[in-house]
Amino acid sequence: MEQAYTRTAVLLHWLSALAIFCAFPLGVYMHELQLSPRKLQLYSYHKWIGITVLLLLAIRLLWRLRHRPPPLLPGMPRWQELAAQGMHYLLYLLLLAVPLTGWLMSSAMGFPVVWLGVIPLPDLVGKDKLLGDTFKEIHETLNYTLLVLVLIHIAAAIKHHLIECDDTLRRMLPFLKPRLRAGAKTNVSRQSASR
Repeated sequence: MEQAYTRTAVLLHWLSALAIFCAFPLGVYMHELQLSPRKLQLYSYHKWIGITVLLLLAIRLLWRLRHRPPPLLPGMPRWQELAAQGMHYLLYLLLLAVPLTGWLMSSAMGFPVVWLGVIPLPDLVGKDKLLGDTFKEIHETLNYTLLVLVLIHIAAAIKHHLIECDDTLRRMLPFLKPRLRAGAKTNVSRQSASR
């Protein structure tokens, strides 16, 4: 089985990461602003990014149906395999739930979602202030949950790279060359010595 992710999978991963890293601080920042045209514009940008995350998730899931991800690297303890699989499922679930609850909140608050300022999206629920407040709380909680999981995901990737010294992170960073395996190092050393 292929040991590396496809270029498309890598691109979709980093586009999703970029969208999250833009949407989260924007959401925190705009939340504290006084009502103004600027705040409404920032809310629009935030919604655009959220809908983009949903679209990227749909494309990623469709891509994965036809292109299986590479297996985890050999030698990983079983608990780490289960943790990695569980983490990926939770991240996918939150990539769906966070923008969806934002869309539901916007609909319930009576604010339409117009993707990129051009494509109006349907309201998912009718206008209902109480329901909007509920979705707002859920959306905020899920956002902070996503933040924690993303930080754990990053920490695990760095641990694999710096402590385990394996190729886990390198498979998602194509500009990094894979490390030489122990057997390959030995062969290279022998070839150098014989010259």
